[in-house]
Amino acid sequence: MIRILLFAGMKEAAGTDQLEMEAEHVSVSDIRLFMKENYPEIPGTERAMAAVDEEFVPDQEIIRAGGTVAFIPPVSGG
Repeated sequence: MIRILLFAGMKEAAGTDQLEMEAEHVSVSDIRLFMKENYPEIPGTERAMAAVDEEFVPDQEIIRAGGTVAFIPPVSGG
């Protein structure tokens, strides 16, 4: 199982701050696809930055069972 952490608008749209994906060995890109197919109501999945163990990672990064990936959407301010 992989834990997926959500922040800001993604968290609000999901109604929770985390999701779970039953998987053993997947890339960040695979997780983005999983979210798009299973949670289409969550905006910004394709644009959000991904972090594993508090480090930003590319979409090719492999997440193993028991891992956690955080999706941090872009923010703007003024």
